[in-house]
Amino acid sequence: MKKSIRPAMLCMLAVIMAVSLNINASAKQADQKRMSYRTVTEIHDWGAAITKVIVDLGKPAPKGSISEDTFKVHVVRSDSRLSNPFLEEGYRNITKAYISDKNGKPGVRTGKYAVLEMEIGPSVSLGSPLNYYAGSNAWVDSKYTVTQQKDIAANGGAVSGLVADQFSGGTRELVDDFATGKETFGDKTLTYASYSPEKDKTKNPLIIWLHGGGEGGADPSIPLSANKAVSFATEETQSYFNGAYVLVPQAPTRWMHGFTGRADGTSIYEEALMGLIKDYISKNPDIDPSRIYIGGASNGGYMTMLMIRDYPGYFAAAFPICEGLNDRLVTDADIQKIKETPTWFVTSKNDTTLPPKINTLPTYERLVKAGAKDVHLTLFNGIFDHTGLYKNADGTPYEYNGHFSWVPLYNNDVETAINEKTITIMEWLAAQSLNK
Repeated sequence: MKKSIRPAMLCMLAVIMAVSLNINASAKQADQKRMSYRTVTEIHDWGAAITKVIVDLGKPAPKGSISEDTFKVHVVRSDSRLSNPFLEEGYRNITKAYISDKNGKPGVRTGKYAVLEMEIGPSVSLGSPLNYYAGSNAWVDSKYTVTQQKDIAANGGAVSGLVADQFSGGTRELVDDFATGKETFGDKTLTYASYSPEKDKTKNPLIIWLHGGGEGGADPSIPLSANKAVSFATEETQSYFNGAYVLVPQAPTRWMHGFTGRADGTSIYEEALMGLIKDYISKNPDIDPSRIYIGGASNGGYMTMLMIRDYPGYFAAAFPICEGLNDRLVTDADIQKIKETPTWFVTSKNDTTLPPKINTLPTYERLVKAGAKDVHLTLFNGIFDHTGLYKNADGTPYEYNGHFSWVPLYNNDVETAINEKTITIMEWLAAQSLNK
């Protein structure tokens, strides 16, 4: 009898403990408050980065009531284009935390929101909202879970147990300042992003930027975000032009898609692109037709060369970056047409994607020999971080891929001496006019 009672008592004890654990777990879940968060995306030299999450606290908290260890931020990145969408997951490093208003503005005495700034950098993939796959960039799903680690002293009682895992929207700085649209010309439809300066009583120039090979498709926010094309809308760049329109067309595939399917010196999108440019100008009558500037990187540099070759005298200036029009495809007759447009080439010696020795350099030298009056070349030894924020283990500046010569262009770190005066590429561009 005693032997049968002992196992029964142990069984009852196990049941009681299990029920107790379930009750405690349920109580703990009940204590957790499910809240929402928003994200802030900024565009940097290497591309887009989610720099902040803004967490709804549910009640006002005083300034200084949170710190970098008040929350933990976990993210799961996935790309629906993949057969296995999962990319990676991990915890973001919080670098700054503060109480803010609804828009994430700091400096408030009390606020219902917490801003968590996070580590970013050219090699911090957890922060990237984009993924490069099969030759193209696309926005990915970044699922965040923000978990409170420490209580927050707040008006009306402490804030505790918050778990913010409900995405309530995000902002993309500068990207959201661009309008988007699409136009069809013949059998080709081009999407585009465009920026309009504040209206004034003078005509404004137009900057046309043609994207690289990884930014084609039907989402015109990609050419703005996969690298720093939004820089043309910054206050600094706009100041050189006293306000400029910016048009960023997008090819469904690649600008280098020639009639043979290869980069053969033609593009199946050339006529449609010119149609889009003319249509955009006609819809914005305060654009100065004598100050139309065209540039592009890599695949877009190739198209830039085709446009100034086939429409000589239309563009006031061109700035092809690491351009991909092989010099063997450029005839002597082409050189005579191209030289009519003031042109500034930018590339790097260590570009192995589109080596300057077979693209930019021989074409530039032929233009000089042909008597081009306003042609310039900036040839970098390599492309390095200019901010001082990103360094190698030995303290030297972080080095980008040699193909990334659009980085100094976007930051106006390209200059030369003209008439014994140092001038940047943006200063030079803004001074160009067909009426000059």
